[in-house]
Amino acid sequence: MTLLLILLVGGIIGWLASILMRTDAQQGIFLNIVVGVAGAVLAGFLVNPLLGGAPITSGSFDILSLFTSFLGSVLLLALVNLFRRGSVR
Repeated sequence: MTLLLILLVGGIIGWLASILMRTDAQQGIFLNIVVGVAGAVLAGFLVNPLLGGAPITSGSFDILSLFTSFLGSVLLLALVNLFRRGSVR
């Protein structure tokens, strides 16, 4: 059940991050889920030690975990855009 919640929340977070980074038209639902979950994993390694929260991949779905997962997804999309286009946006 936790895996299903991670995929659902990861998809929503990836979708919101793609809207913010203006890449929503290029991605489908599958890539939104991948970006959301990969962003949550990235946030678990980089952002959570700084803020002291738990990543959503561990089953924690509080506000801090959702926010850091969103930040990780935005950071992941910014890195992809930087390498693909040469600019962050």
